[in-house]
Parts: sequence; C-alpha cells; structure tokens
Amino acid sequence: MAKQIRHSLADRCLIQFDQALRTCVPGSSHASRSSPAASVATEELSTTEKKHVAGLMRINHTGEVCAQALYAGQAATARLTEVRESMEQAAQEEVDHLAWCDERLRQLDSQPSVLNPLWYGLSFGMGAIAGLAGDKWSLGFVAETEQQVCEHLENHLQKLPENDKKSRAILEQMIVDEKHHGETAKKAGGADLPRPLKQAMTAMSQVMKKTTYRV
Repeated sequence: MAKQIRHSLADRCLIQFDQALRTCVPGSSHASRSSPAASVATEELSTTEKKHVAGLMRINHTGEVCAQALYAGQAATARLTEVRESMEQAAQEEVDHLAWCDERLRQLDSQPSVLNPLWYGLSFGMGAIAGLAGDKWSLGFVAETEQQVCEHLENHLQKLPENDKKSRAILEQMIVDEKHHGETAKKAGGADLPRPLKQAMTAMSQVMKKTTYRV
C-alpha cells in the first residue's frame, strides 16, 4: 500500500493558492474529456445572440469557479478521509466544465468574469465552514448546491438561441454530471439543509448571476 503523503501547513496553503490561480486564470484549466461541443457544427449567431450567449456562458463559467472553490474549502476541513477524497474527485471532474465554458467563451469572442477571484474567495470560505460543521452537512451542502446548479442550467437551456447547438451540448452534459455529484453526496449521508440556508444560497446565486452576466 502506498504511503500517504502528509503535507505541512505551508505546503497545503501553496497547493490551495495554486489551485485558485489555475481556476481563476483563463486558459489554465485543461479538460480530461473532450468538449461535448467539439463534434457539433458551428452555426452563425447574430451579434446580439453572441453577446447574450456569452453572458449565459460567463455565468456558467463562474458557477464552475465557485464549485471548485466550494469543493476545495470542504476538502480542506473535511474530517473523514473518504469524504475529503470524494470532494477532491468531484472537483477534478468539474474541471472539465470549467475548461469547456472557457473554450466556448473564447469562441464567442468573450472572456470569463473579472469578478471570479472574489467569487472564488467567498465560495472557498463557505465550503470551509460547511466542512467544519460536519461531514453530513458538508455533503448536504454539495447536494443542495448541485440541485440549484442543475436548475439554473436547465433555465439557461431555455434561453439559448435555437441554433446554438454547441452551447446546448455543453450544458446538457454539465447537467448530467451535476446530477450525479448531487446524488452521490446524498447517498454518502448528506443532510437536508434548513430552509433559511437554502434561501440564502439562492439569494447569493442570484446576485452572482446578475453581476456576472455583464462583467
């Protein structure tokens, strides 16, 4: 059996800083799976449509930045090894989403939100607090987060232009993955969060979406 590496506090801080940079700096994330849009033919979009789709994909990109930060924060404070490893695995799988959205934004002649470092910091803090509250609450937080993400992705599918099949292919695969992460968290013992906390999460996501759509 391979010996588990124990990192010092300084090492863990450097690892977290490196992950934050790779998450927030455009073009730094590399997908392990090809983008679902890679095999989809490019359709012409009007200037107005491109601007609208870019706003939606910018929101989705920031959502994945927040997901990376949430998982990183939870993994940093999770008490059970299997929960920590589950968080790290989920974060690695969602790197694909981050890279796909980043690539799609470039195709639309746009870029990620300049507010991503702020959202990363806030989300990391929330994830760390959830981890400190206990693994069942941390997992419940993941489940609720993924449910809300799926709801807004499904809403974005309705808002996409009919001929934007590339963005549609990306969002459809993201929904499949997010549902899987949420179901896994529930099966692992995630607790149902109190209604006030769910409402606070929804309010925060609404603020993020309104600001990120434009910047």
